[in-house]
Amino acid sequence: MNDILFAQLSNLGSSLMLLFGIALLWRRSLRASATAFQWQSAALTAMFIIVGYFGHDRELYFVAIVLFALKVIIIPRYLARLEKHVGVERELYPYVNVGTSLVGSGLLVLLAYAITRPLVLASALPTRGGLPLAMGLVFVGLFAVVTRKKALSQIVGFLVLENGATLLAVLGTFGIPLIVELGVFLDVLMGFLVMQVFVYHIHGTFESIDVDQLNQLKH
Repeated sequence: MNDILFAQLSNLGSSLMLLFGIALLWRRSLRASATAFQWQSAALTAMFIIVGYFGHDRELYFVAIVLFALKVIIIPRYLARLEKHVGVERELYPYVNVGTSLVGSGLLVLLAYAITRPLVLASALPTRGGLPLAMGLVFVGLFAVVTRKKALSQIVGFLVLENGATLLAVLGTFGIPLIVELGVFLDVLMGFLVMQVFVYHIHGTFESIDVDQLNQLKH
């Protein structure tokens, strides 16, 4: 009974995270994208608590607290500060339009199911049903990075990709060693701060955060 409930909750949480990732491709507002990331991170926090409870791993509760503080509170506030500094800009002309992006995300999720099918069939973990969704989220995050022109949208896409990788790890291993997870969180924070400096420099030089403006550096 517990395994059935565990499987249902892990599938539900993974599905919610994937939907919030797809919302990143659907919404053009940078604020909406940041909000989608924030809610997705809250769902990821819940997944750590669920896995910690059913897997009897108390360390995951501490990881969930750190995750909530970093990705639900701290990083969204920095994103809001970035948005305020560079001005509210909408992703009006991404490299791939919204309709095509949604179709592409659906195809990427199908690809994730195909790739992870052997692993799912061979695994006996109650969380195995969420593995294709987590892999799909990784693909959707990567797709967001390469199809968006605004540097801030690309940053959010990178954060969503990292959320997908974290979800894949916690579902596939029933938890990550605490010191490893804290090291990953530190790397994410440092990477985000570097990206923030990068955005400031783009905006200060070109008065825009459109990465296409970097082509002017060639002249």
